[in-house]
Amino acid sequence: MIAVEDVIERAGPEGVLPLLSLGEFFAGNTVEDSLAPNQWGYGRPPLAELAAGLARIADRPEVAWVRVQLHPETLDLAELLAEAVAVCTSADAAICESWAAGWEASGVVNGLVDEYLDVPPVPVGMAIRSIVWD
Repeated sequence: MIAVEDVIERAGPEGVLPLLSLGEFFAGNTVEDSLAPNQWGYGRPPLAELAAGLARIADRPEVAWVRVQLHPETLDLAELLAEAVAVCTSADAAICESWAAGWEASGVVNGLVDEYLDVPPVPVGMAIRSIVWD
């Protein structure tokens, strides 16, 4: 898991958070409420299960990449807090929602939920869909 100090450094003085790879966010992360904290304990699966599910999504042929979208409070609280997961895919929002079934997600929206650094290229015919938790 990436250190929050590294995230803050990458955000720079402008405070634009980087999109994190699955490894940067999930590897060694045992802080269950670091992703969708309002749903933890209310049906959201454990981080390890989400990480495995997101890795399966990333391996799908219709997916170019998957990244974790941090919440702006990461900078204020100096702890990793994620609010959404970006999926670059040719699949529509309904298909993406089916991939997240059982995760207590609020749904899937088009695009990113905020401005981020380190956004990988979006291949022709694909779009960014965000799995969000409210």
